[in-house]
Amino acid sequence: MRVIAGKFRSRRLLSVPGLDVRPTPDRLREALFNVLTPCIEDAVFVDAYAGSGAVGIEALSRGARQVILIEKSAAALKAIENNLAALGIGREAVMVRGNAASLISKYAADIVFLDPPYQQTKAYADCLEALAKGTCQLAIAQHESRLRLEDHYESLRKYRMLKQGDNSLSFFDRRPAADECP
Repeated sequence: MRVIAGKFRSRRLLSVPGLDVRPTPDRLREALFNVLTPCIEDAVFVDAYAGSGAVGIEALSRGARQVILIEKSAAALKAIENNLAALGIGREAVMVRGNAASLISKYAADIVFLDPPYQQTKAYADCLEALAKGTCQLAIAQHESRLRLEDHYESLRKYRMLKQGDNSLSFFDRRPAADECP
């Protein structure tokens, strides 16, 4: 696994040992950040269910001001800690241990990426409903392509979906249609 672009481009990242964590494929991560390019600069980015931290680290690499990495697995947190240390970016990243669905709304973020284990389908609704009650302007959910997420979660509306094989990204926002960020 590697950082796709930005100031840490091509740097290798440690993955989490075992099969409990499903990393976001490089190609899907690249598609995600191609969409986010207009609004990632200086953003506060939450990577919920962070795993190795690759998505959050990619956000920092591409200009996010701060990343909050939420993860409950001790092994994953250790991988994140090692990845942050290897890149020297501990000051721009905050690691939070715990259940993302219950913590996600506690952070004032511009962009939230959530990628719960695919079998935890209820976690999508829990997270998106919590985000709808807060200040988050843009939420992206990575999910199995066969899973159909709702078109609205209170004030968040789905406006885009990218599909790559078995993986999909659903984009939710509360912004006016004329806004330049997706």
